[in-house]
Amino acid sequence: MPKNFLKKHLPSPSEMRKKKGLGFLGERIYAQNLWHLNRHSVSRAVFIGIFCGFLPLPIQMLLAGTLSVFFCANIPLSIVLVWISNPLTWVPMFYATYRFGAWILGTSPIDNFTIELSIDWVMNTFDLILQIWQPLMLGSVIAGLFFSFLGYFTIKLIWRYSIIRSWKNRSAKRTKNSKS
Repeated sequence: MPKNFLKKHLPSPSEMRKKKGLGFLGERIYAQNLWHLNRHSVSRAVFIGIFCGFLPLPIQMLLAGTLSVFFCANIPLSIVLVWISNPLTWVPMFYATYRFGAWILGTSPIDNFTIELSIDWVMNTFDLILQIWQPLMLGSVIAGLFFSFLGYFTIKLIWRYSIIRSWKNRSAKRTKNSKS
């Protein structure tokens, strides 16, 4: 069952209280409804984590944690899911979202990008960032919303299937025991 798997691998609120670096968040972060594992809190956490993971921002985990508090989602799961964007996936993920955003905006994507160690390159990179930020953000937000909704509804379906399967197993056990 998804709940048992998640409980086994995610930290508990008491473990999180021991972390000294989280003191600035106050007591609200330890509210029990932000740590429950049910289909609502987990599906919201999946939505938030995937969406924040698609945003090309340096504060993805902080944003995911804050949104989890606001939308009553499971905090550790939403923060963990941000790591779908990691050093191994950044380049293909953000290149694809940039191309997608450029396609939506009807602009031609920049293909000839080179890296060199010089001051001129650094200054030209700032100009490049000014050119690509709109298609990158648009593509990232749209892709993030798409995959977030996909993850949200997939979790709802998996959770429901798991519950129905456990009901059937219990019913079969009862039927078997009553016949004995």
